Parts: sequence; C-alpha cells; structure tokens
Amino acid sequence: MSVCYNNYVKINAKTFIGTKPEFVLKTVFGYDSFRPFQKEIITEVLKGHDVLAIMPTGGGKSICYQIPALIMDGITVVVTPLISLMQDQVSSLETSGIHAVFLNSTLDWKNYKEAMDDIRSKNAKIIYVSPEGLATGKIRDFLSEDGIKVDCITVDEAHCVSEWGHDFRPDYLEIRSIRRLFPDAVMLALTATATEQVRKDIEKNLNLKKPKVFISSFNRSNIFLEVQQKQNALDQIIACIKKHLGESGIIYCFSRKQVDELTSVLDNLGYSAMSYHAGLTDEVRAKHQELFIKDEVQIMVATVAFGMGINKPNVRFVINYGLPKSLEVYYQEIGRAGRDGLPSSALLIYSPSDVNKIRYFFDEAADPAKSEALLQGMLNFAVSRKCRRESLLGYFGERYDSENKSPEEKNCCCDICAGGEIPLNDVTIPVQKLISCIIRTGERFGTNYIIDILLGSRNKRILENGHNMISTWGIGNELSKMDWLSLTDLLIQEGYLFKAGDYHILTMTAKGRDLIVTREKVLLPIIFHKKKEDTSGFTAFPKPSKKMPDYIVHKKSEKIVAEKPAATDEEAEKIIQELKAWRKRKADDMNVPPYIIFGDKTMLDIAAKKPQDKTELLNVYGMGNTKVENFGRAILRIVRGE
Repeated sequence: MSVCYNNYVKINAKTFIGTKPEFVLKTVFGYDSFRPFQKEIITEVLKGHDVLAIMPTGGGKSICYQIPALIMDGITVVVTPLISLMQDQVSSLETSGIHAVFLNSTLDWKNYKEAMDDIRSKNAKIIYVSPEGLATGKIRDFLSEDGIKVDCITVDEAHCVSEWGHDFRPDYLEIRSIRRLFPDAVMLALTATATEQVRKDIEKNLNLKKPKVFISSFNRSNIFLEVQQKQNALDQIIACIKKHLGESGIIYCFSRKQVDELTSVLDNLGYSAMSYHAGLTDEVRAKHQELFIKDEVQIMVATVAFGMGINKPNVRFVINYGLPKSLEVYYQEIGRAGRDGLPSSALLIYSPSDVNKIRYFFDEAADPAKSEALLQGMLNFAVSRKCRRESLLGYFGERYDSENKSPEEKNCCCDICAGGEIPLNDVTIPVQKLISCIIRTGERFGTNYIIDILLGSRNKRILENGHNMISTWGIGNELSKMDWLSLTDLLIQEGYLFKAGDYHILTMTAKGRDLIVTREKVLLPIIFHKKKEDTSGFTAFPKPSKKMPDYIVHKKSEKIVAEKPAATDEEAEKIIQELKAWRKRKADDMNVPPYIIFGDKTMLDIAAKKPQDKTELLNVYGMGNTKVENFGRAILRIVRGE
C-alpha cells in the first residue's frame, strides 16, 4: 500500500527527546490522560527495565512503545507478525506527524534503502520488522552499524512465542538471540491474552531480564457477550447483522466451505460481504482485507486465518459461527470488536457437532491432552449459566463481581445478565429418562451416544450394541438434541453427573444415585427450545432494509471520555454524516483506511463539542497538533456549516 504524506505537516524526530510522556501523549496523539498501566509501563521502559504487559485488544498497547521511542535517543525496533499491521501502524503515526518505517518484502530496493537511510539519519525512530525479517543477516547487520543505537526492542503479539499460546510461531523463538547483539536495549513484550503458563513461556523464551509484569484487566466492558445454541443458522446470523446495519463486522466460520457458502448467501441477500480464507490467493486475500479496512465492504466472512493484523477500530460485531478451539482464540477474535471503546457485540453460535469437528484434528496436535483441556475450557464457557463476563475473566484469573453491578451495567454485560435469572422448571421426567438410559447402558458411553439412544437413532454403533432394544431407546423425542445436551451439561454443573476418563463417559455421582432412590422432584434453571437443530446449512431470508442505526457512546471507565451528541441534536447528526463523507474522501485520497484520519469516537466528540477554531479543536478527543494542522480547516468548515 503506497501512501504519500509529503504534503502534510511532520514533526522533527528529535523534538520529543527527553520530554515528559504526558506532553507527547497530548501533543502527538491528542489524549489528555493515560489508560490503565500505560504510564507505568512507559516509566519502566524509560528506566531501562524489561517489561511484560498483558493488555486487552484496544487497551492502547502501541502507545506503550511509541511514546518511549520518541523520548529516547536511539531507535525502537518493533517486531510484529503481519505486514498489514506494520503498514497500519506506520500510516497511523504518519497522520499524527511522526515518521516511522517498516522493512519487509513489500518494499522495492529504492524504498527499502530510503527507509534504512531514514533510520541512519534519525529522521525515523521507530522501525517495524517481522520475526522472520529480524532473523536475517541483512537486518541484523544493518541494526549493528556504527551510528545506529537500538534503545528498545518491542515484541508485539508476544503470546506467539509460547506453544501454549493460541498462535504459536516458531520464528518468534529466534527473537531472544537479538539480546546478545543489543545487550543494553530494553525489551518490551506485549500481548492481549496470556494465561500464567503463557506468561512464563514469554519470560523464558524472550530471555527477559527480571521483567516488570503488568496485567491489565481483561474486561472489555463495551462488548456485549452472547451465546446461542444453533437453531436456524442464517436467521440467527441475520438477526445480529440487522442490529448493526451499515456497520463493520466479522463472521468467523470453521471451514473454507462455510465461509464461501455464507458469503454467497449474504451477497445474494444484498449485504456487503466478502470472504477470507487460506484457499484464496495472497493477492485476493490482501484485496479483500484492504476493502474491509477501508469501509468499502461491511462484513468479512472468514476462517481463523483472518484477524491478527486488523487494527480497524470500528468493527461493531463479531460472530463466531461455531465453537472456537479455546477461550484464548475466542477472546482474541471477539477483541476485534469495539477497539475504539464504543458499544459492540460478540455472538457465539454453536452446536454439539462443533466439538467433534475440533477433536478430529487432535491427532495432528503436538499435545492432544493440552488441546482437549483448552477445548473443555471453551465448552464450559459456552454452556455455563452464570454471567458470561464472570466466566471469561475467571478463566484468565481475574475476578468479576457480577452480583454487585447496577441493573444498567448488567444489561450491558451479557445475555445471561440482561435476560435476568432463568426460572426453575420441573425437569423430573427428562432427568429420569436420561439417568435411566445412562444406567441401562452400563455407564460406559459419552453424552452424544446416550442422547442418540433417547432420540431413537439407528446408527451402526447403537444397532451393533443392541441398544435399540432397551426400554429407553426413542423415549426422548419431546426434546431436541440441543435441549438434551443443555440438560446434560446442567446436571454435570449441579453435581448429578460427571464425565470420566479420556472419552468423557457419563457417570453417576453419589448425588445422582441418591436421586434414583428418592425419586424427588428436580427443579433446574433451564428453558427448552423444543426445536430440531438446524444441520442443513443456510436458508433463505428476506432482504432487509438499509436503515442506519443511531449513534451512541458507551459509558467508559477511563478518565477522558468523548462526549456524545444529544438525541435531539439534529445539527450534530448532520455534522456526523458530513464528517463521515469527508473522512472517506480524504482517506481515499491518501490511500489509507478512514479510521487513520480519525476514529468514530473523535467524530462523535466533534459533533458534540462543535469546535469553532483550532484551539477548541485541540480539546477534542484524539486530535493532536499535527492532525489539527493537517485536517483542522476542513473539519471546522463542516462544523460551521460553510
């Protein structure tokens, strides 16, 4: 992606050497205060202490190395896995007046040499490289030249260094050897998701020297968490899209075939959608991604191959059509939503068959037992009846007290909290049928097999075992397979059943055996849908209207909050629409995504505050000095209605 910034104001790279972090934050980035742990991390880096920082997606990780890079005398090397992410970060810095470069295969020799010359002359103090690039002699020899001083090595997506991480990349293991070349450089490791095991691996495999460890809250309070059992796949997907018409979203599918089928259906229904998976050529994938980040396409339907390099802040919804293989993967994927802090949603739609699809690949995994443990964590989250946020944060070792939240906060939290407590229902008869079936088959089979018997399946294994002849065969047709699965999961949570052994055989507990003897009434918090699971794929759905949603701003915990226009402020709505149109034209002219000019949060703040001159514009969220100089005149003309 070729971008020209020659016609725009730039800041001398040496301007901020030795200055205060707060001064850089306001002058360059237009923010009045730091987000949690940003200042502490920056302070430690400036002191020369290695740092491991775990911060959620959208938590402001880039600020943690960009500000020290401008303050320190030498250069900062940023190791990041994807070319698109390098380009995005460089474009963002350039529009803020800061010259930065990347060294990768997209550059011809002329531009590559110009980038190296900018580093040598200290016109650029931030250099982005891939782990593969950093391992080459060419880049290592360049960084070792006389006159080049490496002050900081930043490792982004540091979880990739751990085999317990959700995206392990062997090339990351080579980064530790860079310490021998630059022993005096401070190292900053950044990631959005890291369990205790992954954190230990990062410290060890990057050879961090007594690092200061900062673990920010994993809570993304602006993302509404929702889990649905698959009933009618397309209807459920469309219902979510209709809540976000005209807004950007990502739909993750399990397979390339699902991606292609769903993309075709959405396109035929009039939605702006494109596909992304490993079966497409590099050129096609790059083109589709570019159209998405530039807001030319609203919906990206993709496999897990898509997402890590996406820095797009205005993704308003993420749909997981199928169970992710771990909560780390799930958290990383839903983290693509709402990076700007505005209200967004994460919908997981799953079915029992997802588990078998994932397990099918366990034989290829380096550690099948570890893969199974990760999958169980994901499955437990999906079937849990308690607050989704509490379950998710608890997995990462963070306590979230859902009981003490206000009604407003609970409604913004997840589907469980927003829906209120599920009433207790009498499930005595279904429970007796299920337990009876488990006992009559000798407590030797897993959940799906037991449910297939209850539903009267004639599959080969059931017939060979003669279980089509027992009294519980076919007596459970009043419930769907999904309802039986939900009931089984709930009985496990309530302590009546447990899964034993590697094959997760359903076995009775003492509490369950007591139930057989007492035959007491069983009341559980469950609602049966009584619908057959949709296994046929996607079905036709009426073409929706194109009504645009209202603009709202979610309550945030950070100190500086962009204002929102009043609901009755018609002038503000007009300003928003004109700013969006101008931002898109300017972005196209500069060949960058619209959010590089300014984000939705800044746009809402402009419409609410209605600045009349450049001084007032500097008080808008995200408007630094350079952006005001480069774009202020056009913005002010729109606000004034000129």
